Amino acid sequence: MRRDIDRLRELGYPVQATKGADGGYRLVAGKAMPPLVLDDEEAVAIAVGLRAGAGHAVEGVDEASVRALAKLEQVLPTRLRHRVSTLQAATTSLTSGDGPSIAPETLTVMASTVAGHERLRFAYRDKDDSESRRLTEPYRLVSTGRRWYLVAYDLDRADWRTFRVDRVSQPFATGVRFVPRELPTGSAAEYLRRSIHRRQETYEFAVRFAAPAAQVSTRVQAWLGVPEDDGEGGCVLRGTSGEPVEWLAMRLAMAGCEFTVRGPDELVECVRELGGRLSRAGR
Repeated sequence: MRRDIDRLRELGYPVQATKGADGGYRLVAGKAMPPLVLDDEEAVAIAVGLRAGAGHAVEGVDEASVRALAKLEQVLPTRLRHRVSTLQAATTSLTSGDGPSIAPETLTVMASTVAGHERLRFAYRDKDDSESRRLTEPYRLVSTGRRWYLVAYDLDRADWRTFRVDRVSQPFATGVRFVPRELPTGSAAEYLRRSIHRRQETYEFAVRFAAPAAQVSTRVQAWLGVPEDDGEGGCVLRGTSGEPVEWLAMRLAMAGCEFTVRGPDELVECVRELGGRLSRAGR
């Protein structure tokens, strides 16, 4: 018994011992997440739930859920993987993200190649509906809250690229490993933000929050920009967006902090209209 308990502790399971006639052993909460053992029903339930969220770039159900799904499906027995696919095909949801839906299989293949530093081949349809084949070194999946993007090094074009995942089809892990290259920018989110700015009609915005940058940075999406403390107990977020001002106004309101829009005028007016509409709705 003691050898078994010691082995469990070595594996990371926090086991508490109680002495005495009524003593014994029990699992308790620890400081780190230990390995979990799931039965068939639990594994299927978790996989179905992760798949349901992974199909949309829903804020709060983003990169972490896709990584978890990729890890789980990698070790699921074939019989359980079939049950998961059957359950998902037979069910639907009344709620979804406001962006295009994506096959969970596409995301899990991409997440696996990102984690394993494995070259990824896929078909890609651009904004003009032209299709091409791409061979890439995937770097990171990024969620904007409406869409998923893949940041990758395009081997055929010898340059970094961003790809909308809803335009990707037939993703294939080649099995060829690579050493990740260094991004031109500090993070994948920053690279995506700059890439979107170059490609589409965008506008610059500035917003002051009545909260410190450390707090605001956990409540706004990183690709919008990095808030900076203003020395007066608040912070200023400056960024560039190609999304409709209505969408940005909602995201700012969802941060849960008092804020003031400094520009552009279109965003100021949109926030004013949104505030009035919400105020009237609460009467």
